[in-house]
Amino acid sequence: MTETTTLPLAGIRVIDFTQVMMGPVATQMLADYGADVIKIEKPGTGDLSRTAFPNDPAGLLGPVFCSLNRNKRSIVLDLRKPDDREVVLGLVRRSDVVVNNFRSGVMERLGFGYEDLIKINPRLIYAVGTGFGLTGPNSHKGGQDVLAQAMSGVLYRRSNESDPLAVLATTFADYSAGMHMVQGVLLAILQREKTGRGQRIAVSLLDSMLAAQTQEAAAHLMRGREVNWGAMPLSGVFPTSDGALVMVGAFKADPLGDISKALGLDHLGKDPRFASFENQVANKPALQAIFKERFKSGTMAHWLARLEEQDLLCAPVRSLAEALADEQTAINEMIIEADGDIERIKVIGSPIHMSDAPVTIRTAPPSLGRDTDAVRAELGRAASQAAE
Repeated sequence: MTETTTLPLAGIRVIDFTQVMMGPVATQMLADYGADVIKIEKPGTGDLSRTAFPNDPAGLLGPVFCSLNRNKRSIVLDLRKPDDREVVLGLVRRSDVVVNNFRSGVMERLGFGYEDLIKINPRLIYAVGTGFGLTGPNSHKGGQDVLAQAMSGVLYRRSNESDPLAVLATTFADYSAGMHMVQGVLLAILQREKTGRGQRIAVSLLDSMLAAQTQEAAAHLMRGREVNWGAMPLSGVFPTSDGALVMVGAFKADPLGDISKALGLDHLGKDPRFASFENQVANKPALQAIFKERFKSGTMAHWLARLEEQDLLCAPVRSLAEALADEQTAINEMIIEADGDIERIKVIGSPIHMSDAPVTIRTAPPSLGRDTDAVRAELGRAASQAAE
């Protein structure tokens, strides 16, 4: 096992005010790679994700919280109490990064805003995650993944205009913004080496969802054109006799000819309706009806083999359970586990694979306030040493 002291972020201390997903997924990655992440939680309940599953047998250590909070320390503080506020300030003086994902203005009202904290630690990197930005007409709104999907245009976009509008089933906005926050923190750490100063980093769910549509946005802004990669005429989801597959007819000299061969059909390009890409787009329903009828006649395994013989991009449509059980997932070491305080922890690992810094569960997700006494003792020792 890699020594903690040699991990990339060893020696970096992070004060973590975050909860739910956007912030915790960011601070977990910092913790995975060696940062000392001290999670500040409110008495009694802590992070809202601790109770994501009501009546969970693990209580405040349910699977949602465990998925986002390994390798961290938890302390309980009542920020209305002067003594607990002094603990925060003591930590800030001895830390590198403060992270929060409260609504804009909350930290300022607590007295822990950026301008407040850089006065006591000019090297501090202050990372803020919001729903829609620090200023502007929507800065007051609570940040939530579905709202960001809706307001960024992501929810409106679908492969077929006839499909009903639907919320994405996975929290892509939270995850994307969390990863952008990690990037910002790391960039600020590098810049601090050059300038000696900290700075404020701001990310939002809205900005991350707009950034995810960079190609589509540029096409609209510069040409007034719509780009919809999911609506391409030679791509789609196709049911077979025992499951569904996806096919992407792209990056080939004659993709329709290869698809026709894989499906055992005469070259569909001979049909005037499909003779050019423009005609394929105009007659997509008719073309895809042919595909669908053919795919239904055989098993998924049969058709995947036929498509792969023609070097066409294709894959089975799997459930999450099937993806987790897949051999490739195991080979990629994407599931990590360790004993926790209550049960065996089994969660997704890091998608970044470093040969000299493999991610493990060094410290199980913390029970609420598990490290309060230890952190207070460390602060007391530090204060005593500073006074000598």
